[in-house]
Amino acid sequence: MRSIFLVSFFLTSICATSQVVLAADGPGDTYTLINSVLAPNYNAIEVPDCNHASFGNHIDEVFDTDLNKNIFRFYIHVTPDNDRCINFDRQRNEIKTYASSPDNLKAVVGETVEYKWKFKISSDFQPSSSFTHIHQIKSVGGSYASIPMISLTLRKSNPDRVELRYTATNDQNTLTTASLASFRGKWISVHETIKFGDTGSYSIEIKDIATEDVLLAYQDNVMDMWQDGAEFARPKWGIYRSLNNPSDLKDETVLFADFSIEEVTGTLSVEDLKKKAAAILIYPNPTSGDVAIQNVDSESFDTLQLYDYSGRSLSLKNRLDRNRLNLSGVSKGLYFIVFKKDNIVIKVFKCFVK
Repeated sequence: MRSIFLVSFFLTSICATSQVVLAADGPGDTYTLINSVLAPNYNAIEVPDCNHASFGNHIDEVFDTDLNKNIFRFYIHVTPDNDRCINFDRQRNEIKTYASSPDNLKAVVGETVEYKWKFKISSDFQPSSSFTHIHQIKSVGGSYASIPMISLTLRKSNPDRVELRYTATNDQNTLTTASLASFRGKWISVHETIKFGDTGSYSIEIKDIATEDVLLAYQDNVMDMWQDGAEFARPKWGIYRSLNNPSDLKDETVLFADFSIEEVTGTLSVEDLKKKAAAILIYPNPTSGDVAIQNVDSESFDTLQLYDYSGRSLSLKNRLDRNRLNLSGVSKGLYFIVFKKDNIVIKVFKCFVK
């Protein structure tokens, strides 16, 4: 019965992807919740609490009647809020992934990642004429790390607008804009897909949730989405605005909900991976020593794992040599050889050691 359960678990995982969702669960312990998802045991929050302790936490959770669920509320005050008591010409209230975050929240070359979230600004929101960022994709490491690859910026203009800004080096460009009037006072959904690499791709679609009208969209299938020397890329959300013209600004709350980071299969779909994996063979089975693995190539799988009958993962150190798996010395019984590609289970073999 146990083996049936394990096979069912592995096969169900074939259709799974590496998705992480941060959703509000109600008032209290908001910082703990955010950190538990974005950087367990570390701090993924950059807030102006240090210079405005009397206010309390600058991110909390409330129930929203439009979405009929709990959401995150980000506060920013014209004074005395600043940027972590480090910079005083700007203000920052953001959440992020960073070096201490799990690997599946950090993008590397060759990965395709989908970012999804919802947000709402007030009906009388006042952006800065310099910058008011609510989302960025930034590199960690390299000479261009201080400059975001992607910024979603709200800007005072005539009329006020939303800007999608991009740079692969240090030369920022505006890719497209939309009127801020169509965003004010509404819940907005964002779906952003990035293939990271020098020959990458980028797409974003921003919609009014109530009407499903597309408010801003952009797509480039061949786009430099990697800054030279970077170790990884990661997202930020919140409100990060300039204080160059404080008279333009007022105290604001920006609402966010349902942050999602999902690594998706790169060049091959899950169905393609399963078709390629169908050709994989192991022999002999049963075995008392080595198991040969046949019909594999670099696209077939990138990870192999071994589990015993109880579901315990066994180390493959000194057991895997090219396309041979050495099972000598393990106890007699049933084992599971699991093949994965891009963290997706694509094939499971039951192997008997005699």
